[in-house]
Amino acid sequence: MRSTLNKVRNVLDTRAGFFALVFLIFWIKTYVVYVTKFSLGITGPIQKFLLIVNPVPFGLLLFGIALYFKGKKSYWIMMIVDLIESLWLFSNVLYYREFSDFLSMGIIKSSGSVSNNLTLSIGEILHASDLLIFADVIVLTLLLVTKVIKVDQRPMKMRYPIAITIISAVLFVGNLGLADKDRPQLLTRTFDNNYIVKYLGMNFYAGYNAYQTHKESATRASASSSDMDGVLKFLKNNRSAANPEYFGKAAGKNVFIFHLESFQQFLINYKVNGKEVTPNINKFYADQNTLSFDNFYNQVGQGKTSDAETMLENSLFGLPSGSVMTSYGTSNTFQAMPAILDQRGYSTAAFHGDVGSFWNRDNTYKSWGYDYFFSEDYYKNKTNYSVGYGLKDKIFLKQSIKYIEKLPQPFYAKVITVTNHYPYELDKQNQHIEKTKTGDNTVDGYVQTAKYLDEAFGQFMDYLKKSGLYDNSMIVVYGDHYGISNNHKKAISQLLNLDTVTGYDLAQFQKVPFMIHLNGLRGGINHTYGGEIDVMPTLLDLLGIENKDTIQLGNDLLSTNRNQTVAFRNGDFVSPGFSKIGSKVYNNKGEDVTDDLTQAQKEEVRKQTERTDEVLSLSDKIVTGDLLRFYTPENFKKVNRADFSYKYRDGMKLLNDSQSKKTSVLQKHGGKSTQSMFVTDAPELK
Repeated sequence: MRSTLNKVRNVLDTRAGFFALVFLIFWIKTYVVYVTKFSLGITGPIQKFLLIVNPVPFGLLLFGIALYFKGKKSYWIMMIVDLIESLWLFSNVLYYREFSDFLSMGIIKSSGSVSNNLTLSIGEILHASDLLIFADVIVLTLLLVTKVIKVDQRPMKMRYPIAITIISAVLFVGNLGLADKDRPQLLTRTFDNNYIVKYLGMNFYAGYNAYQTHKESATRASASSSDMDGVLKFLKNNRSAANPEYFGKAAGKNVFIFHLESFQQFLINYKVNGKEVTPNINKFYADQNTLSFDNFYNQVGQGKTSDAETMLENSLFGLPSGSVMTSYGTSNTFQAMPAILDQRGYSTAAFHGDVGSFWNRDNTYKSWGYDYFFSEDYYKNKTNYSVGYGLKDKIFLKQSIKYIEKLPQPFYAKVITVTNHYPYELDKQNQHIEKTKTGDNTVDGYVQTAKYLDEAFGQFMDYLKKSGLYDNSMIVVYGDHYGISNNHKKAISQLLNLDTVTGYDLAQFQKVPFMIHLNGLRGGINHTYGGEIDVMPTLLDLLGIENKDTIQLGNDLLSTNRNQTVAFRNGDFVSPGFSKIGSKVYNNKGEDVTDDLTQAQKEEVRKQTERTDEVLSLSDKIVTGDLLRFYTPENFKKVNRADFSYKYRDGMKLLNDSQSKKTSVLQKHGGKSTQSMFVTDAPELK
């Protein structure tokens, strides 16, 4: 036994032996993280094999760098590489746990704009076992420092590190070949980062994502007006006509966009212990003058709320990684809904009770043509007023009235709530329903913050009715993205009362509410399939605004001849006939029919797949190439960002000066404020 230990120690006291140990632990650690911390959807022997071997090529390459150096430097380079690799794994574990995706350069670059999310959420996301990722770094460093493992000072012949580098390159080529065989065009037609990681590994993903980010920057520099030809051709062949029954029904009306943070469709009419979670929203959903869409899906990517806003007001998708608002909001040309309405006599305003820099809104909103942006500087805040991401909804809405009542009518106003935001924590005095009991701490508080949001929504609707705005406005209510990610499968199955959840179930779980209310509008439940990309053309048609020459990749949800394939950011899609989730195809009963499709059905799915890929690709080209700078519709003027200032002093001067138009709610009430009409039970205000 002692002789065996001595042999092992003698091997570890050589540089080659220490290299082998560090690399082997890294390899095993990475694979264990793959299978225990991520949900990569591994199927078939090739994918299983590649998942095991894909850490090897880049692992050998990176750790092999140390072998080109001598003595202590070689050892410490190995440990630094191991630390960096461990930090990369650890960061992605935390990010993936909540967002079901991997960190990207875009997200890392925009971390400052979403820092509130990160600092508040990390305590909820972190599991004790995650820290084991650093165990080998700590132990091996201690063994080196205490000289239990001795540094081999002997020079290594250069042919050995060179051989390691060559072997890593050969292995990567083999890895890529097998991956392409199992998933053709992996790098050219994949919108899902899960595929890249499961086939080629975390290190390749990091390099590939950095390359894609650089490529996006270069794309703008090389773009030209001819790049718009493909976009215009697609729109010509795919734009659906407005429904004459609804076109212009909301002409001249105010527009409220009420943003339900992290609110999913399953909450509609959902009960906990017999008590409705969202009675006010349920009532609004079922109103005879509300059009409610029950097959409406969030289509966000890594940008989450910012992606939802981008789609809602531009009919363009978010990016494969990162956020349009953060990466391109300051510099790009847009044809956004606020600008379109502003140029037709509307006042346009956004309300958000957090810092203006969150998701780069203070810059992006100028590019989108918002006259006003009422952010944190416009609100009175106290320690117990905030939920961590801005003012609690009831307090936020109460304080927003003094600005809403001064907006010249007609106006377009987007109101962004935040209380129903991850990690779904709420002080006891505001908890008015019991938690669910799935055993998942992330999930169980969700109904409590949703209940609070519903109460705030009800109070806001009461104000609109008292002030007269309810009768003179088109009120649009939508959920921006999922609140419970697909990583919480066990809890989801309990919430939905299912034994297990399939890929199809999880896709259906991505439904969010979309409702349009207008007095005199023929409402009801509309079963058409659509998503956030379709909101802008729908609203413009209802407002009676011709938009045949604007660049919108969605289609009016009320059109009678629209394509109902709903594209997800990762390249999956759902539709009334078939849905493609990962490598599987489901029918509208949720049955896996991948191997049972007829030739005609295969062709139908192929066309839907191609359409999904095309619309995502075109959107990316428009955004990354800033193609809208080359194309201006006949009845649209390019936005000049310099025309807007959201500083408190400037915003208030503009708002107060606008009272001379005599069209605001305040002026309609003879100059008497309507703030007292907003009644809230917020305990913080008592």
